[in-house]
Amino acid sequence: MKIKFKNIISICAGGIVFLSAFNCASNKPDAGRTLIWSDEFNGKGLPDSLKWNYDTGGSGFGNEEAQFYTRNRLENARMEKGNLIIEAKKENWENKKYTSARLLTKGKFAFQYGTIEVRAKLPKGRGTWPAIWMMSENMKKWPDDGELDIMEHVGYNQGFIHASVHTKKYNHIQGTQKTDTLFVKDVSEKFHVYKADWTPEKIDVYIDDRKFFTYENKEKNDEAWPFNRPYFIILNLAVGGFWGGKEGIDDAVFPQKYYIDYVRVYQNK
Repeated sequence: MKIKFKNIISICAGGIVFLSAFNCASNKPDAGRTLIWSDEFNGKGLPDSLKWNYDTGGSGFGNEEAQFYTRNRLENARMEKGNLIIEAKKENWENKKYTSARLLTKGKFAFQYGTIEVRAKLPKGRGTWPAIWMMSENMKKWPDDGELDIMEHVGYNQGFIHASVHTKKYNHIQGTQKTDTLFVKDVSEKFHVYKADWTPEKIDVYIDDRKFFTYENKEKNDEAWPFNRPYFIILNLAVGGFWGGKEGIDDAVFPQKYYIDYVRVYQNK
C-alpha cells in the first residue's frame, strides 16, 4: 500500500507457495521476547484514540483508490465482539462512491526491530484490497525511507497473500521490488496470523508460522536497507486502485468487512 507519496503496487516477482489452513501457534508464550505494545480490541465503539490515528480523504492516496477514508465513523471502523472491524461500504461520500478506513499508529507508537503479529480475517470480492504494512515514523521521501508490506490481498486473486519491501534501490517503479506470495485458501473464512520478524540483519514474513518471504540486509547501505529506524503500523481496506481495481470493482460484494483480532509487537531479547 501507499501513504500520500508515489504509487506503490506489489507485483509478485517470486515463486508462489501453496498453504492450507494451519493451527495458529503464535499465541504460545515465548521466553525469548517481550510484549511492548498491543491492541486486543476488547472494547466497544471507535478504536482506541490513544493508539490509533486515521488517514482521511478521497485523494486516491497515490494508488487511484476509489474509496473515501473516514475518521471516527463507526460505520467504517469499530470495535465489536473482540475485533476491530474495518468496513468498506458502497455509498456516496464526498466525491467518492465507497467509504472505508485507514488506521495508523503514526505519532502514537513506532518501533525499531522486533516482531509484529496481526491475527486477521480478510474481506473478499473483486475490488477489495486490505493490507497490513509499516512505514518510517519520519518519512521524508518514498521509497527512500522504506516500506514493509506484511500482508496485501487483492480480491480478484482470492487467497494469494503478498509480502514486499520497497526501498530506494528496490521498488515497483524501477521493477526491482522484492516480494513473494503465499496461497492460503481460507483467508476470508478463517483467522490467520500475519507476522514479521525484523532484525538488523533481515526481515522474515510468516503466515501462521510458515515463512514465505525474507529480505536480507546484504548490501549494508541506506539505498537497499532503510530499515534501521522506527516504523509505525498501518491497517486499511482500500477499494479499487491501480492494483486492487485492476480487474474492476464488483459492487455486488459490498459491504465487506476486514476483521482484526489483535495487533501485538514484541521486543526480541
